Amino acid sequence: MNTKFVPVMLTPFKVSGEVDYDCLTQLTEYYLKSGAQGLFANCLSSEMYELTEVERLQVVKHVVKVANGSVPVVATGTFEGSINEQAEFIKRMNDVGTQAVIIITGLMATQHEGEDVFNQRVFQLLNLTANIPVGLYECPVPYKRLLSPDQLKLFIDTGRVKYLKDTCLDLSQVKAKIRAGFGHDFGLYDAYMVNAVESLKAGAAGLSCIQGNYFPELISWLCKNYDNDELDTEVDKVMDFFVGNMDIMHNVYPISAKYCLQKQVINISTTVRAPGKTFTSDVKNQIDALYCKGLLLQKDLQLEVWP
Repeated sequence: MNTKFVPVMLTPFKVSGEVDYDCLTQLTEYYLKSGAQGLFANCLSSEMYELTEVERLQVVKHVVKVANGSVPVVATGTFEGSINEQAEFIKRMNDVGTQAVIIITGLMATQHEGEDVFNQRVFQLLNLTANIPVGLYECPVPYKRLLSPDQLKLFIDTGRVKYLKDTCLDLSQVKAKIRAGFGHDFGLYDAYMVNAVESLKAGAAGLSCIQGNYFPELISWLCKNYDNDELDTEVDKVMDFFVGNMDIMHNVYPISAKYCLQKQVINISTTVRAPGKTFTSDVKNQIDALYCKGLLLQKDLQLEVWP
């Protein structure tokens, strides 16, 4: 099966806080050179809630231009406002060249509203957006609203839902959701690194995890080799590396990821707009050590190593 690494893209900012489009070009090209077979722009890792409406569209349009048709680009298209307003923004996001526009599940209904309300609003949104391909994202913000396999199947059966970024962390649920998409043009992309290999073996379309913003080459390698019996030892090493360092990679993310990319080939500042993020000397030392471990692992796998 051709499994794909679809990075959840970072948004580079200048020290002044403006979007750094020159760096965004470099970053997009780096993802592609590292083996990405799709790009998820304007997502939580992109600090999408800290971007203006105009910036969201400009960032995605820039990524689409740089990718130049080499891989599909998906991007979030639902934010604040009524269903009608969200439908209009989905149309605008589609117009910049995305292959699918992503719906945030936590914005379709409040935590206190049931599946019936959620389903009604999603179907309403689909009706208002013509034949635009869409995806669903169980984004942790504003809250994580998980889909049941039966509920997901209702949407897949419309032929409109092509993509799910799954964050349920439950392998049995992931497998059931994959089965819900059998026979359809649909792919589940797991965000949870712990279940990565088992999800891929169960038929997940690929991985879309924050670890790809530290070492994209390693995630691409895993997507290619997870079921290669001759590389079982190496696959275990890659999994042990990522799972064993999950806490470090989540700490003050995405600053930590930007700093790690700095140490590779990307001229990216550690500036973020997300509130409450402080890059301390202790975190810096942890990322320095992580980078060295990742570098050794890449050399062990005979991957291209950046200076």
